[in-house]
Amino acid sequence: MVTLLDLLSLEIHLPHTSNMKTIEDHIQHDKELLADPKTSEPMRRHTLDELHELEEYVDHHHDEIEAGDHHDPNALELFCEMHPDEPECLMYDD
Repeated sequence: MVTLLDLLSLEIHLPHTSNMKTIEDHIQHDKELLADPKTSEPMRRHTLDELHELEEYVDHHHDEIEAGDHHDPNALELFCEMHPDEPECLMYDD
């Protein structure tokens, strides 16, 4: 279970991975963090979750990536990939 203290620690110490140029760069960065023995447990948990979400995204968007779309998905894209029925992710036609 992640505590509020863990979340605050992550907010302070998380590298700004949203500036990654490609999803492949982001996945590589997460793997490097996990291989680093100095990575804290809260950071390790966050990175494992994020890596899982990124790998799921790659699996579901394989054709788009093969066609040249290598953008690093933002947090909302990853959330909606994992939870498509959540209100934040629903699209409506007007």
